Amino acid sequence: MRAGAQAGRPPGETAGRAPVSLSYAGSVTPAQLTRAVLSSASELGVPDVPGGVRLAPRGARAWGTGIALRLAGPAGVTAVEVARALRARLVNAPGVHAVEVSARGFLTIELGADADAALLAEILQRPVPAPLFDDPERDVARWAEAAGGAREALLVQREENPLFRVRYAHARSRALARGAHALGVRPDPHGARFDDAPAAPERALLTALGEQVGNVRRLLAVADAFLRAERERPTLPVGDEKPSAVHRARLALAQAAGAVLADGLHRMGISAPDHL
Repeated sequence: MRAGAQAGRPPGETAGRAPVSLSYAGSVTPAQLTRAVLSSASELGVPDVPGGVRLAPRGARAWGTGIALRLAGPAGVTAVEVARALRARLVNAPGVHAVEVSARGFLTIELGADADAALLAEILQRPVPAPLFDDPERDVARWAEAAGGAREALLVQREENPLFRVRYAHARSRALARGAHALGVRPDPHGARFDDAPAAPERALLTALGEQVGNVRRLLAVADAFLRAERERPTLPVGDEKPSAVHRARLALAQAAGAVLADGLHRMGISAPDHL
């Protein structure tokens, strides 16, 4: 153990209060924030730093972690001391707006206002997986292997079927892309700010896109949030509406959802249809 992490001494004491050194500048995505938290923990010099950490959503662009509670015992200090040491490193990191420490040592990290656009832009820049040919029997078998479910139920083309719901959501995102192209609407992650209210459909979808959870759980969360957002806040203009910055931002959100769904299905060996 390095001197700064000796039992009974606050972790990182000898290292000063310098912000964590990160591999990005400016806006930050939840995945980058996860790496920043782990990097900060490693720089404190405490033992038994985990190889991964899950950030839980705590509101608009805010993420929480209890990593300090996990590190406190091996470090021989309280969780609050570890959390404060982590806060000192994270609070001035690029893209971080604020960091709070609870009385028990939980950290809540709020990202800057441009974090939503950064998340969408990062997703839209990812490589597109090669499409798989449609094979219902294969798709059902792969889904059942990963998530369970009876073959007969997974073949039913209804919303009660989680496999259908995920594949339908992807097909819907592709239909919106075709409709947007016909209208001359292009996606713009920076086009407009999304509603910060936790119950807002776009906010729920942004949270689902950013949360680092298991593949099946993420697919279902993204699909359900996307379909709800499309019902309540349509991506494309309706009636006499003219295309606006809001529609361009919603299109970026819809395409990001489609990209995450396509990638997740591809990882499972399941086709992601353009039409359904």
